[in-house]
Amino acid sequence: MDASLIQTIVVYALPVIFAITLHEAAHGYAARLLGDNTAYMMGRVSFNPMRHIDPIGTIAIPLVMYFLTGGAFLFGYAKPVPVTFRNLRDPRWGSLWVSLAGPACNFVQAFVWGVVAIALHAAAIDEPFFTGMARAGVSANLVLGVLNLFPLPPLDGGRILAALLPPKQSIALSRIEPYGFLVVLVLVGTGVLTNFWLRPLVNIGYDVLNAILTPLASLF
Repeated sequence: MDASLIQTIVVYALPVIFAITLHEAAHGYAARLLGDNTAYMMGRVSFNPMRHIDPIGTIAIPLVMYFLTGGAFLFGYAKPVPVTFRNLRDPRWGSLWVSLAGPACNFVQAFVWGVVAIALHAAAIDEPFFTGMARAGVSANLVLGVLNLFPLPPLDGGRILAALLPPKQSIALSRIEPYGFLVVLVLVGTGVLTNFWLRPLVNIGYDVLNAILTPLASLF
């Protein structure tokens, strides 16, 4: 295996694992706050990645997608956190907040990795491994957060949209769920999802992060 390829895998491994597993933990934590203890009782309200890692979805698929798309697209998943939506104090709006918690966690992580990058620069640490990991943490979390907001079930955006729609339309949307991942893969393969959703919104994410972090960076 090429040395640069190994380095890329190592640089991305930790950010991607945390991006995916903490995303799932956030769902379980939000569900517990809103009345459903299913994930908590199963030990899934945890920030320990080992409780969430799926060997295929968390490791193999992100690596394959990264190299198939030249780093333009990251896709992966952890073991889904079980949520019994009917146990939520308000199932409709509770499901919206539980679904939103995962992408929100990714955007927070992107911010944290951005702060790490600033701290490395302030400390005059220009080791490529660490600076590359910080950049990978920002990009991986922005991509995964934006991807999961795509309004198609079973992605989080689909569940958010279902909560916002009237009951009849929400039920109709939920019928798409068994085919949702297949539709996403087709949209990725045709470039539609990347060109009209991922790239524009990830670029906005970078602009927002830069606007927030630039004043912080100017202090050093």
